[in-house]
Order: sequence, then structure tokens, then C-alpha cells
Amino acid sequence: MKQIEGVMTQTNAPKGIDPDSLFFVQVDATKCQACGTCEEHCATGAIQSINEDGIHQVVDPAACMNCGQCLVNCPYDAIYEGVSYVDEIFEKLKDPNTIVVSMPAPAVRYGLGECFGKPTGTYVGGQMHAALRQLGFNYIWDNEFTADVTIMEEGTELIQRVKEQGQKDARPLPQFTSCCPGWVKFAETFYPDLLPNMSSCKSPIGMLGPLAKTYGAEETHTPAQKIYTVSIMPCIAKKYEGMRSEMADSGFRDIDATIDTRELAYMIKTAGIDFNSLPSQGPDPILGDSTGAATIFGNSGGVMEAALRLAYEVLSGEKLNNPNIKVVRTHEGINTADVKVPNFGTVKVAVASGLKNAAKLCEEVRAGKSPYHFIEIMTCPGGCVNGGGQPVDPDIRASLFRSTVAQINKRFRARRVGA
Repeated sequence: MKQIEGVMTQTNAPKGIDPDSLFFVQVDATKCQACGTCEEHCATGAIQSINEDGIHQVVDPAACMNCGQCLVNCPYDAIYEGVSYVDEIFEKLKDPNTIVVSMPAPAVRYGLGECFGKPTGTYVGGQMHAALRQLGFNYIWDNEFTADVTIMEEGTELIQRVKEQGQKDARPLPQFTSCCPGWVKFAETFYPDLLPNMSSCKSPIGMLGPLAKTYGAEETHTPAQKIYTVSIMPCIAKKYEGMRSEMADSGFRDIDATIDTRELAYMIKTAGIDFNSLPSQGPDPILGDSTGAATIFGNSGGVMEAALRLAYEVLSGEKLNNPNIKVVRTHEGINTADVKVPNFGTVKVAVASGLKNAAKLCEEVRAGKSPYHFIEIMTCPGGCVNGGGQPVDPDIRASLFRSTVAQINKRFRARRVGA
């Protein structure tokens, strides 16, 4: 165990293990003060009191969605991460026979700066890329590239589903987004009957991993077996996703290791890099270019907004004068909207922030009462930018009273992605 940016972390790097058998977060019973905050933030009941003293534990990894909201909201630093690839990545960076590729998510660049004294939500994408180069990554490819690919795939699938209605073997509506691993596991566990409604698209990182070892390997004349891919996420659940057995489309492990924002900050500090003095740099070409639609993936409603931009132009045959469809941006709860598309009609959409809200929409769909064409679900409040792998708010790591005040104020200083 080691402390990484205020969070105790078990530094193991499991290989070939069923991720459903692992505790990606767990409670340290010696630190738990029985306040119940973790249970309040758990949407599935995976974390419960286990004795008369009120000590809590994640009772079954199968019921845990690995989102880490219990961890970032615990006032006593009593919850730790159970999986970390940091030590292994440092070893790979030293190996001259290994080509190490970084794949950072959009939201990381809006949280990383906080670990270096910058205000909440400061954009540090350019410094992040520079830091990755100084750490020794051979290629800085960017998950924003495949966020754009996801929009092309998921938006096209939505258009096809809408046009199929009334035909034999039409795929069902509404279509759910499929980017968030906590939501995907939630659907698989509690709503398996709704999986036909789930977009067939992998998440952006689920696309970038195999692209790195196929297209990327070909373009850089690198043997795929030498490439070691590092997913850098604001999310603990992405560690679970990277280990899934399905993630092997390249013929190898698509994602060799996953770290979160806190762990990247730890690596930068451990390497002695002066982050705040770094120049702004861009990612490497081939798998590094992206648009503003990719950037807003970090916000709840961002995937929906980006997909609607594509669907609007394809269905209407007209250019959007203003690409900002702010009506679908959601920080908490459920947000619904009717988007009028010329030459087509009205596209009905819903965005849910948090799995308790997701369950309400799922029950509507299951009962056949959902009026929507497209539903976006994000496990974490406000989206990935407030994920369980982001820097911990120091005001929450305080007395229970101060923590309660911090929780009330949190909505007013939550991170948001600008585009």
C-alpha cells in the first residue's frame, strides 16, 4: 500500500484475472468512523454496515460499479483503491524494448492541475501532454480522438435506429449511450433485458486501445507486441473496463494498464517534473487530433450534445448555425429535451446524472413508457469530470461537520468542461 495524492492505494497490477472478482475500492475498517457517508453515495447498496458498530465494507464486488464516489466523499480517508499499475508503468517506461503509449481522457486535463495548486477545473491539457513526454512516453495519443470516433459511430447508429422503426428486426428505441463503464456494468447487472437498447459502440478508450495496436502500430512501423498502452482516466471504473475479457480486439490486450488522474499526478511528482513550468504541447499526430465535440465528453450531457450535432445535420441536411445545444447539459438529476430537427421532426432525449436517476429511466423503458429516442447515462454527478479518480476535495477530508458543509457547497464548485 502507498499513499497517492491523499488516497491509500494497493499497488498491484493484476493480469488475467476476472475483474468481477476484484475490489477496486474497499473500506479500511480501522479508519471507518461509521458515519454512513459512503452508503449514501452508493447507488447499488454494494457498501453496507457489517456489524453493530456501523463499520462499513463493500460486501460483494459484483454489486459494486467501481465508480469510487464513496472514496471521494469519505470524510475520514477510510476507503482505498484496490488496483494500481503505477509501479509497472514506471518499469515499462525504463524498458528500451517497450513502446509506451499514453491515452488520456478529456476530463483528466480539467482535474490534474488541482494536484499542482491550480484552481478547481483549470484546463491543463498542454502541460499534461508535456509532462507525459518528460515521463518518457513514446507516443502521446489522445482519447479525445476516439471520442470523436464514438460520436461518428454512436450518432450514426442512432440515425439508423430511428429510420428502422416499423421495419422487421428494427433495433429498439431509446438508444442508450455506452461510454461509461459504471453505467454499462449497472445495466448488465440490473437491467440485462435492456442491453439491446445499449449502443453497440465501445467507449472511446475501448476504441483507442485496439487502434493503437493496429492502425497506430502500422503507421509508426512498430510491432504491436512491443506496444504497451496506458489508459489515463478520471475514473476508477475504467480500470475494470480495461481488464474485461472483451478488450482484446487487436489480438493483444487492447489496454495494458489504466491509471487515474491522481496516479498521473503522483507519477509526475515522483519523477521530479516541475509541472507548473512546463510549456503547452499538443498530442502526437495519427491518433491525437480532435474537435470540441470530443472535449465536452467530460460533462454530463456532453456525449448527447455531440451526438445530436451529428444527427441534426445528417437528418436535416442543414448545417447547425450554433453547435452548442446547451439544453442537454446536465449537472445533476434528469434533464429532458425536445430537439426540433428540420425536415425530420422532434428528437426526444434524456440525460441522467447518477445511477439512481438512471434506474428511473430504465424502469420507464422496461415498462414500455419511455418517450425518448436517445438517453445518456453518466454514473458520476456532472459526468466524468467529477469521477472517482479525480483529485479529492481537501474540504471533504475533514471533520464530519466540515465535510457535510463541503458536500452542500460542492455543487457550486463542481468541475465543468468548457468547449
